[in-house]
Parts: sequence; structure tokens; C-alpha cells
Amino acid sequence: MPGPGPGGRAAGRPEVADILRLALADLGPERAWTEVMMPALRAAGRKWAADGEQYVEVEHLLSWHVSAALRAVAVTPARFRSGPPVLLAAMPAEQHTLPLEAVAAGMAVRGLPYRMLGATVPARALLDAVQRLGPSAVLLWSQSERTADPLLARQVDRAVWGPPGSRTRPLVVAAGPGWHRHDPPAPTGRPRTLEAALDLIEQSFTARPPTTRPAEPPR
Repeated sequence: MPGPGPGGRAAGRPEVADILRLALADLGPERAWTEVMMPALRAAGRKWAADGEQYVEVEHLLSWHVSAALRAVAVTPARFRSGPPVLLAAMPAEQHTLPLEAVAAGMAVRGLPYRMLGATVPARALLDAVQRLGPSAVLLWSQSERTADPLLARQVDRAVWGPPGSRTRPLVVAAGPGWHRHDPPAPTGRPRTLEAALDLIEQSFTARPPTTRPAEPPR
């Protein structure tokens, strides 16, 4: 990527935003993330790692633009289906959330209701949100093995609500490379791609009747 200067273009210039916006419009969030955004982020990361962190600012600028582009899609007014939302959260020690934002953008396009909790969600706050919202699924993102928390995943998996005889519990989706060496609780989903995660969430959402959701507090 050319550097800033009279004859070059920096990652912070509008051209990057336009490229990402057009990729999302032409390909949709799933393909734009897999075919454009993720390869570009990996290339930027390899560049600064190989050059002694000389180009770390390029990766940061690119990450900011990717996040802005995905959030623009995720919050665009859309006709969402009726039913319990899906809860999206990073593990308590996890600060990387771009993949979560890609999930949110994909859900918005599919019309699946969701609630985004974002990075470093405290365990107690996550469990309280599960009980309040009664989600059809809870996606737990972990970028590295260090941030994955199987115990917390099991606690989410054991959450139940609803009247006796018709108890409901969420599908727990353990997403991200941090889970690869951990054994999540059954029947936790373990998708390896954005498309697989969205398909799994959509199947879970479709299988859950909206009448099982507890009253939802105001946004």
C-alpha cells in the first residue's frame, strides 16, 4: 500500500472507505468480509510484523475503516424478523471485535434481530443479559486461546427461562480461533466461517418460538 505524500494515498483517505462500501454493496457482508476485508487486514498485519512494527499505523487505520463500514451496514434500518434476539459478545478478556461486527452486519442483512455487547464483556454482565433478553442464541467470540473461557460458556449454556414445562435455553455459539483447543459444552456450535456462524444462528432463531422470550427492557 503506498504511503502518504504528494504521489501516494494513505489508508485514512476516503478511497479506502469507498472501496469497502462498494465491496459490501456488491458482495454483501459475508463475502466482503471473507474475500476483501479479512485478507487486507492479514496482509497489513504481516507487513508490520515483518518490518518491525513500522507500519502498525496502517493496520490501525484499515481496522478503523473496516469497523466503520461494517457498523454502517449493521445499523442501517432494516425489517427484522419477530422473535428473540441473538446476543453477540466477546469474552471478558477479548478486545478484538471486528469479526463480531461482521456477524452483526450479516445478521442485519438477513433480518435477524441481535444485541451487540462488544468487547471485554464481564461475565456477570453477560449472564445477566442472557436472563433479561432470553436470546435464541449467544455468540461468544474469542480471538486467542488465552481469552476463551469454557466455564463461562457452560454457564451460558445452562441458562434457562420460561414457565415450567416449556423451559427455553439459548444455543451457545463458540466462534473464533481461541476456542479451537477447548471442548465447548454440547450442543454448542463451533462454526469456522462467518457464513457458517450466520447459518447456525439463523437455524436456531427459526426453531425458537417468539412466545418464549421474557419481557425485553427498553433499548
